[in-house]
Amino acid sequence: MGTWDTGPFDNDTAADFTNALDDVKPEEREALIRGVLTRTVDATGWLTEGEEAVAAAALIAAQCPGGDPIDTPYGPEEPMPAFPDDLRTLADKALARIISDEAGPASNWVDPEDWKQWRANLNRLRTVLAPPSPSIPLFDVEQ
Repeated sequence: MGTWDTGPFDNDTAADFTNALDDVKPEEREALIRGVLTRTVDATGWLTEGEEAVAAAALIAAQCPGGDPIDTPYGPEEPMPAFPDDLRTLADKALARIISDEAGPASNWVDPEDWKQWRANLNRLRTVLAPPSPSIPLFDVEQ
């Protein structure tokens, strides 16, 4: 079937990736996610794992403040581990790489409106993944 909608799990490749997550031991899930994100960030040329990286980023974003829960039959059935904070940055970098690659997953969209929605979804994930800014006092008040 290929790609049927604009969500992070709405394509065969991402659904296969979540099945692979369900098939490995719980302690191996983080490494599987980290691997696909790292390979996407480091890729040159064609992004062979772009759809998997989007799904991985969505799983990480689901654990962040403001993240959407994974509520789709195409997502993993097994619970995900608590992901370390460094995966947020890696997922954001992977999404930036995917968004910038016009010949990769973006080329799946025939309808420009679908492409715009898909890109908006990725930008929403990036917003959630962005670490909060440290609060810096503007001035120090002595009492």
